[in-house]
Amino acid sequence: MLKRGLVEPIGLVSSLNQFKHLKPATWEDMVVGGHEIRGISLLDEALRLSREFRAFDPRLVEQCGDELAQIDARIRPGTILNVGQTIAEMADEDVPVDQSPRKAIERLRADMDHFAKDAGLEHVVVVNVSSTEPLADVERIPKSWAELEPMLDDAAECPLPASSLYAIAALGGGHSYINFTPSLGAKPEAIGELAKLNGTRHAGCDGKTGETLLKSVLAPMFARRNLNVMSWVGHNIFGNLDGKVLDDPKNKETKVSSKDRLLGEILPEQPQTHVSIEYIESLGDWKTAWDHIHFTGFLGTPMAMQVTWQGCDSILAAPLVLDLVRFTDIARRRGETGLLTFLASFFKSPLGVEEHCFDRQFQALEEWAGE
Repeated sequence: MLKRGLVEPIGLVSSLNQFKHLKPATWEDMVVGGHEIRGISLLDEALRLSREFRAFDPRLVEQCGDELAQIDARIRPGTILNVGQTIAEMADEDVPVDQSPRKAIERLRADMDHFAKDAGLEHVVVVNVSSTEPLADVERIPKSWAELEPMLDDAAECPLPASSLYAIAALGGGHSYINFTPSLGAKPEAIGELAKLNGTRHAGCDGKTGETLLKSVLAPMFARRNLNVMSWVGHNIFGNLDGKVLDDPKNKETKVSSKDRLLGEILPEQPQTHVSIEYIESLGDWKTAWDHIHFTGFLGTPMAMQVTWQGCDSILAAPLVLDLVRFTDIARRRGETGLLTFLASFFKSPLGVEEHCFDRQFQALEEWAGE
């Protein structure tokens, strides 16, 4: 839609005036491909999003049908190694059963390389937008790449989930990797070392699109006004496929831990917190987050703030994914490798960054852009 000039770049950070001098990749420069474990059509899913969930005008999708069909032709079967039962049960029967993590990595990397060659690309950015995996057993993951690499031959010995196998496939193959989910991805130190060894780059994790974005803006207000937050309760309801996966307690635990971390990092004292995520099928791609903030003011007077956030999940996330691709590509052109910490404002749990106040995170992005 952006390529055809059908919509304005509203919601795209990379289209703000302070970043235009960086000359981000144009929409015409981009080619989309990917991996999937379900037998779905992008056109059908986009039409469903527009018609059933009323996310946007279906006539916009109809005008892009040819290009969506071209993208569909570039989508290959993904891997379901260590994704958890709930996600594995969604896979089609013809999804390959990889015999080891190494075999999965080799297959995925071959797809990435073929995609780059076939489309004549200078740079591939692999973005993980898959469903949230259960928490991984990080205690079993070695700290160095030299120790982790041999474990890839044994599926029983290797605790890495699919998100981390994609990270290794990308970073080890000279491509960039962005983890837009709370799954493990490139978080292990050993995988970060792999990126440095190969001169590639990565960032993550868990895109900050809604309720947590609001927390990262509001929490500094309470801290800077010296107001004592006693408790902060967040209740989230939504009904898309992500919500269905998060209805599994094992998958939900990963998401809740990401959403609940931020307040303790911003506020001077850790308040009592509670985060709930509930799957309500009828809501479709729309989500509602209700936050109740209980705090004390001058003379110890208790007060409260209640905030309701309603938004379309995919519409909130999509521009951020495009932003991350553009900024990552600019970093490549600048010769930057390793962890891209200047992208912290896009994530709930940014890797390698202790600052969680949104305004300060965004200032870091602006400072990087001005270098």
